[in-house]
Amino acid sequence: MNQPIVNKIASSKLKTIDLAKFLPKESMVEFDIKDYLFKGLILREKDFRTAVAEHDWSKYSNKNVAIFCSVDAIIPQWAYMLIGCQLQDHANYYAFGNINQVREKLLLQNLKAIDLEEYSDQKVIVKGCGNDLVTAAAYTEITRLLKPVVNSLMFGEACSTVPIFKMKKQ
Repeated sequence: MNQPIVNKIASSKLKTIDLAKFLPKESMVEFDIKDYLFKGLILREKDFRTAVAEHDWSKYSNKNVAIFCSVDAIIPQWAYMLIGCQLQDHANYYAFGNINQVREKLLLQNLKAIDLEEYSDQKVIVKGCGNDLVTAAAYTEITRLLKPVVNSLMFGEACSTVPIFKMKKQ
C-alpha cells in the first residue's frame, strides 16, 4: 500500500504554453502629444518642431514607447512621423496607440515567432487565467497558429482543462 506518489501531469506528454512569457520584457512608456499642444487643443507646427527638437529622447532608450494623444484634438499625421524619427535611434520599439495597445502588438509579434514545429502533433495546453496583460487577441492568435499543427488544443491548467480542438482520426 505504500506506493510512491507519482505526478502524472509532470510525466505526461502535454506541452504547456504560458502566453505571459511572450509579453515584452522591456519597460513600456507613453508619449502623449497633448503635452505639446497650444492651449491643449491645437498643434502649431513651428512650436511642435521646436519642442520635438529640444526634447530629451535618450530617456526612451531600450524602452517600448506608445505614441498617442489623450485629448480630442486634430493631430496631423506628420506629427506621429516626426516623433517616430526621433524615437528610432533610442527606443527598443515604438508604435501608435496607448500602452496596452502597443503591448498587445508586441505580444502578437512575439507569438508569430514561435517555432511551430515544436508543437507538431502534440497535445498542447494554453495556460489561462494567470495574467491580465494577456489579451483575448493573444489567445485568438495562438489558436490560429497552433490549430493547423497540433493534435489537440486545450485551455487552462493540466489539472483542469477546457478542450478547444482535437484532430479527428481519419
